Amino acid sequence: MTPIPLPHSLYGSGPHRVLAVHGWFADRSAYAPLLPDLDTKSFTYAFVDLRGYGEARDVRGAYTTSEAAGDLLALADRLGWDSFSLVGHSMGGSVAQRVLATAPRRVRRIVGISPVPACGLKMPPEQWELFASAATAPASRRAIIDFTTGSVRPSAWLERMVERSLARSDRDAFRAWLDSWAGEDFHSEVVGSTVPALAVTGALDPAISAGFMQETWLRWYTEADLVELPCAGHYAMDETPLQLVTTVEDFLRADVNGQDLPV
Repeated sequence: MTPIPLPHSLYGSGPHRVLAVHGWFADRSAYAPLLPDLDTKSFTYAFVDLRGYGEARDVRGAYTTSEAAGDLLALADRLGWDSFSLVGHSMGGSVAQRVLATAPRRVRRIVGISPVPACGLKMPPEQWELFASAATAPASRRAIIDFTTGSVRPSAWLERMVERSLARSDRDAFRAWLDSWAGEDFHSEVVGSTVPALAVTGALDPAISAGFMQETWLRWYTEADLVELPCAGHYAMDETPLQLVTTVEDFLRADVNGQDLPV
């Protein structure tokens, strides 16, 4: 498939440009809880819809992290962003790492929020069956969200998360994306990267845990850091938005040497 500049929303007017990529269960609206409190003077964010989601729900493709990396780079080219940082949640964390592998000299910093590592996410058969069934079974989506947030969140919130997921994703694309982010291993392409890389995990998430990041993310990136949010699970944007904004932007703001092209 030919790369396309993905549908997106621009937020802010600062000199540090950031591409923000959503996860498996939502489109770019997943970042909505953060918008009122972002530093719009220091950063310009592009919140992106991947193929099969949101405004790109009907855009066909292979639904792979490598295809998405090409699309994100096409968007950066369209925006005139020679360099940028990346923020990716869950599946979007895998996509962000694929962008880093593809165009390392263009990436200033990378932040993974409960990121799927570049080695994929190996699952036992029964867990794989649950994830695969989530394409057509809302109850499976609910069970996954509940498990990855410590089974302590209100039922109404779980239902709202499922409803958003169903409304903002194409069923076939949702299923195809699973094979890519969970099944592909490209970590050899990022090992040794000197791009500063922050992994943000939630203490209530047993799937993408701080320990898992120590075995993957922190071993691969030479300038890696890890922050565990004590009151968050897998969806820190919803669960602890203010703490997440502070954590992410403090890390991005530490880049004092990067130079972006003028808008």
